[in-house]
Amino acid sequence: MKRVGILYHPKLEKARDLVNELEELLSAHGVSSWQCSAWEESQARPQVSDSDLLLCIGGDGTVLRAVRISIPSMIPVLGINLGILGFTTELNADEAPSILANILEGGGWIDERTMLEVQLEQGSFHALNDVVVRSTTARLIHIQVEIDNDVLPACRADGIIVATATGSTAYSLAAGGPILHPQSKEMILQPISCHLGPNQALVLSPQSIIGLKVINNNSTEAILSLDGQVDLPLSNDQSVTVKLSPYVARFLRIYKPTYSSLWEKLRGRK
Repeated sequence: MKRVGILYHPKLEKARDLVNELEELLSAHGVSSWQCSAWEESQARPQVSDSDLLLCIGGDGTVLRAVRISIPSMIPVLGINLGILGFTTELNADEAPSILANILEGGGWIDERTMLEVQLEQGSFHALNDVVVRSTTARLIHIQVEIDNDVLPACRADGIIVATATGSTAYSLAAGGPILHPQSKEMILQPISCHLGPNQALVLSPQSIIGLKVINNNSTEAILSLDGQVDLPLSNDQSVTVKLSPYVARFLRIYKPTYSSLWEKLRGRK
């Protein structure tokens, strides 16, 4: 390992302190490094291609940003948790320095996760957790759903979530969706507070292509949200196509995932 990028949450003082500590450790092992706020995606992305690893210091939200920055190079991401639950992080801040030496010598394993690709008139976008079409206010919207050219009756709801296996423990879970195995390639289609139409989630095949369109909605604004971090306005009758991305998120892991650790996190414990 020759070069490592360090992405951090810019508003956490502890993150900056850890950046300095990890930089010194990397230098002591003859590894060059660079650092950047995870919120400055356009500045970080050009530095990724010749890096061997991205250390991501923050919480789950910081990891989501790091994964988008890693596209298209798909450099492995190692999450160091300073947040609350840390579903996608691997280490806590206290253990990271002691374990990093082993990682630099080739320790760990790669965990690949599916991502979503969203196609709009203005281009393509990618998300690790979920893609959400929803109202910008506390009002219902009419959404037409199409799955593999099969048009479903329009539903009247707060919105629609399309989630990956990674995202199945996020917004989709809060809306009543199922939890998928982390390596599952299936997608979840989950209505949000549906008033007219089904509230149950659909688990779709990896080959499915999903079309979403907000219809007859001149009085209520709608947006497309990517991982809850990037919001794009949607005009009435604008089509959104969602499918599996050709890219995957690659996480460097130290520990093997267990159902007991997931259970603890779902109970709100670290």
